[in-house]
Amino acid sequence: MVEKHEAGALILRLTLGVIFFFHGLAKFQGGIENTNTMFADLGLTGFLAYVVAFTELIGGVALVLGLGTRFLSLLLAVIMTVAIIKVKFTNGLLGTGQAAGFELDLTLLAMSIYLMINGSTLFSVDQILSKNSNQQKAVV
Repeated sequence: MVEKHEAGALILRLTLGVIFFFHGLAKFQGGIENTNTMFADLGLTGFLAYVVAFTELIGGVALVLGLGTRFLSLLLAVIMTVAIIKVKFTNGLLGTGQAAGFELDLTLLAMSIYLMINGSTLFSVDQILSKNSNQQKAVV
């Protein structure tokens, strides 16, 4: 029987993975140069635009698959923390006028921290790899 916390973690992992995949994809579809320019305007090196876009895109897929969940969640938590501090914090939680607030970023940060602390092994590649590793240790 599936434990409730594992079912909840699966929902968080899949949701977080899909959201970050599409955020990363949007950075490339909208022109990664635009993201590069935005990073430079924030005082960050433009190279980080590529790091963030690839982390969101590939990390999103990996989260859906359940591969490296804790590590990727740490990376995504760092991205969200920087996004809140450098981009959205001055807009307030709910935003001002046309400027978006940081409520979504804060939610994604909380989800990332939960998965970083607790992981998510239900229907995950990590679980399959762990079982294979344990079986190999038992044989030796």
